[in-house]
Amino acid sequence: MGLDPVLAVVLISALPWVELRGGIPVSTTHTITGAIVGVGTTRRLSAVRWGVTIGVVWAWVLTIPGSALIAAAARVLLGLLT
Repeated sequence: MGLDPVLAVVLISALPWVELRGGIPVSTTHTITGAIVGVGTTRRLSAVRWGVTIGVVWAWVLTIPGSALIAAAARVLLGLLT
């Protein structure tokens, strides 16, 4: 027996509030995604789409370096125009 999806949504909505009250910087996207994966694993490991989960993790890892490269390229291009 796994976690009831309705209960999971209630818990997910409460987590950012608890984290902020504790002074923990929080991303609601990370919280919700982690909770969805957690609920899926309580049912059974095969209930989680691991390919999608790994893709999400890679997107999180690559976002900051990717945005830094785009910002650097924009700065160089704008520097050429002036």
